[in-house]
This record gives sequence, structure tokens and C-alpha cells, in this order.
Amino acid sequence: MAGVTLDQLSSKAARDRSSATPRDLVESAAVPNLPRLLVGASGGGHWIELLRLRPAFAGFDVAYVSTFDSYAEVVSGQRYYTVPDASRFRLKTFAPVFVRALRILWKERPAAILTTGSAPMLPFIVLGRLFAAKTIWIDSIANAEHISTSGRIAKRFAHCCLAQWPDVAVDEGIEFWGNII
Repeated sequence: MAGVTLDQLSSKAARDRSSATPRDLVESAAVPNLPRLLVGASGGGHWIELLRLRPAFAGFDVAYVSTFDSYAEVVSGQRYYTVPDASRFRLKTFAPVFVRALRILWKERPAAILTTGSAPMLPFIVLGRLFAAKTIWIDSIANAEHISTSGRIAKRFAHCCLAQWPDVAVDEGIEFWGNII
């Protein structure tokens, strides 16, 4: 794909999809020749932030991950997976998330993983490195004074860890590219 821009990929994907029915899109498990992107977020504000980034996913074959089955309706026509919720206060809740993340990563084989957090998405960042996926953690805009506990862990594993506040980025030694509003 050398010499092909992201805009060209997005235009081609839009043309290819314009003649397909929703059923065709679902039945074709992946869009050929597009890099796979796995995006995930837990519920609530994390999910809303992820959805606001959807225009940036053009030109990628996207699969979604979250903690609620009902969110599949929001991204209908896309591959969607659920994982159990996990909490830093109950570390054993991470075991089933790691198992599920491993299965999803094995099936999807993404070129990149992007998440707006929270804790249940950490296994994707950690395991994603084993699958040679580029990983991006975007800490929640709600963290205006310091990054989350999950963000502190993610910055050790993610290729890129972003804060949504410039002061937080400076204090935490991570990058600031803007905020998701």
C-alpha cells in the first residue's frame, strides 16, 4: 500500500460500501485490503468519546469492543465484541477479560488498537503488543488534573498514550493532541 494516502483509502472504502446492502457488509467479516483497527471503550463517557472519533476510522476495517451488549446496535454493520467489566479494586475480575481479549485479538489480528479506556480495555493494550499491533490509549477528558490509574498502567505498554488536557500531558510525560468534545 505504499504511496496510498488515508484519504484515498477512505474514498475507496466509501465507494465500495455505497453499493452494498447492510447485510452484505455484515456478512463480509472484513473489508479486504484495509488495515484492521480494533477500537474499544467501557461504557458511558468512554464509549461516547470513542464514538466521536469514528470519522478518524475511515480507511480502516474497524471492529468494536465494549462492556455492554446493547452497544452493538450503535455500530450495527460492524464487528462488535463484548468483554466483562473489570475493576482495579477486584483484580481477579481481569482474568476473564484477558481471556476474552486474547480470543478477540487472535480472531481480528488488528494492525492497530485504539481505546478511550477504562480498565477493561487495558488487556487489549498489553496483549496487543504481543500481536505486533500499534496501540493508542486516550485517557478520558474527565481526568483534568491527572491521568487515571488505568492510564498510568497503559502508558507503560501503549505505543502512544494521550491526555486530553495539556497540563496533564506535561505533568505525566505523555502527549496532548487535543480533546474529544
